[in-house]
Amino acid sequence: MIAPQATETKHWSFHTDLEKIGWLTIHSPEGSVNVLSREAIMELETLVARIEDLANSKQLVGVVLLSGKDSGFIAGADVSEFDGISEPSVLTEALKRTHALFWRIENLKVPVVAGIHGFCLGGGLELALACHYRIAVNDDKTRIGFPEVNLGIFPGFGGTGRSIRQAGPVDAMQIMLTGKMLRAGAARGLNLVDKLVRHRDMLRWEGRNAVLQSRRSSGAGWTKKLTALPLVREAVANQMRKQAGKKARREHYPAPYALIDLFEKHGNDWQAMVRGEIDAFVPLMGSPTATNLRRVFFLSEGLKKQGLKGAKFARVHVIGAGVMGGDIAAWCAYRGMSVTLQDLDMARIQPALDRAKKLFQKRYRKKREVDAAMLRLTADPQGSGVPRADVIIEAVVEKLEVKQSIFSGVEGRMKPGAIMATNTSSIELERIAEALKEPGRLIGLHFFNPVAQLPLVEVIRSRFNSDEAIARGASFALAIGKSPVVVKSAPGFLVNRVLMPYMLGAVERVEKGESKELLDAAAVAFGMPMGPIELMDTVGLDVGKSVATELGHSIPADSRFARLIAEGKLGRKTGEGFYKWEKGKAVKGETPANADIAALGRELVKPLVDMTEVVVEEGVVGSADMADVGVIMGTGFAPFLGGPMRARADGRA
Repeated sequence: MIAPQATETKHWSFHTDLEKIGWLTIHSPEGSVNVLSREAIMELETLVARIEDLANSKQLVGVVLLSGKDSGFIAGADVSEFDGISEPSVLTEALKRTHALFWRIENLKVPVVAGIHGFCLGGGLELALACHYRIAVNDDKTRIGFPEVNLGIFPGFGGTGRSIRQAGPVDAMQIMLTGKMLRAGAARGLNLVDKLVRHRDMLRWEGRNAVLQSRRSSGAGWTKKLTALPLVREAVANQMRKQAGKKARREHYPAPYALIDLFEKHGNDWQAMVRGEIDAFVPLMGSPTATNLRRVFFLSEGLKKQGLKGAKFARVHVIGAGVMGGDIAAWCAYRGMSVTLQDLDMARIQPALDRAKKLFQKRYRKKREVDAAMLRLTADPQGSGVPRADVIIEAVVEKLEVKQSIFSGVEGRMKPGAIMATNTSSIELERIAEALKEPGRLIGLHFFNPVAQLPLVEVIRSRFNSDEAIARGASFALAIGKSPVVVKSAPGFLVNRVLMPYMLGAVERVEKGESKELLDAAAVAFGMPMGPIELMDTVGLDVGKSVATELGHSIPADSRFARLIAEGKLGRKTGEGFYKWEKGKAVKGETPANADIAALGRELVKPLVDMTEVVVEEGVVGSADMADVGVIMGTGFAPFLGGPMRARADGRA
């Protein structure tokens, strides 16, 4: 029997026990999550050499790989290093080194078992797949997947081939192409995980058993492998390209298509796919798309660092049960807060409760979770929740006098320190706050429709607000899983200010006889998620007119826009606007041919980009970076271009 041995490095610890089991633990010293930095990989090389020696000398019967962090296993490679290694020769060498290391782990004579809890993403999943057996904690915190496509790349540490080996070609490709994060049970169903346990503290015991029993994962069954046969694979790859084309154009987002090309070439041989991975991966890392997506990623992560440490919010009171107010209330309840929802009567509140239940049913897996969320959301026509609320949000019609009346009525009933917020989309806060005894207490929290999908909340600062009041507003946005961008109180703030010239410019072209289908197609070709006319219909023509008027844009009385509003044809919500709508989708006619649709797209988006520059110059938003991330999150502006300011600087808008 050997004596236990231990080794500590900056990122890893390794020791053997009296049963000759090796315990390898990752504990990245910086940050709340483990990442596979270049330094961590080099340290792992040294440890694997030691493990090889111990295995060859019969001093080791197996290894269990665990995480020392509460947040999870490994969140992926260190994205902060990507810019520094994107030069092709440097990146190629780094990838070859990591590939060789993972092959050494896979070829160890003793079993290597990965114990997974929390996040197991990207490079972390690739390392786990190089192990021989995987055990995961089956709880809501475990998330397993390949999010690389969101950064303009695909798995580069051998994960393409190894995931196909385990899950089969179609399932593995879907995981990589969508960037979807799986729960533990779903990962087990796809054979990415071999065993589930209920609690994290069971990982060590089950890992020990797996080593002593020399467990090895089996690959995907032969029926799944049929889709990788040569003639079938070509058809499958073409179908994948078709599906990818519905979400992203190849010239905008090349990574999904490069991955499909790699699959079509090597999908019947997982080891060949691993070997071909590097040559396909390297051109993507330094591409403009990947560079801009990394920038957007870091800007988004930076938003999470705002707010006050230790700020907590348990109770929210929402005034106004319309689409926005009701959906804000539902989202807060979904995020675990107790919510009271106020309107004039139950007839106005009930539709919001019905929509909330649909949201909960879509988001939760179990009926008891839906029921619990519904219990957290309470109809409150009398406003009884005001004195207990940590946050009060007004979301009624865009009429100054109505908002002033509401806040005058609740100001004296609020508890000390509670946030008083308006969801106004365009009215300056100073005007609303005129009726208050403490105008500095009112901040803006501007959500975007649909609330459950769009991540941005504009935290609006008036000249009356203190830094602490704004920081508390940002803290609340973060507490409900939203991304706060602080903007100065000015007509339209950031997003509506830049969107309106873009939409109205397109409407004006339609008024002059241009094809709405062509204009929308050109905007999508540029990289927008939908065209400006379809967007106007989606927002609602009445809402568009109200915001346009508030921002000083005139709507001619004899225009088609004005006539549609007068006829009650307000867009998607009424079934007709500029388009007719069926089953939630715009019914579009033929798109006329256009020789230079790309140029038309840039021309359409130019007013948005121009206004973003104006907003930055006026100091409405703190920096060009904040303008870029805010406009991307609030309008869907092409992320692959890095935002309107970056696109203008690069000469692409």
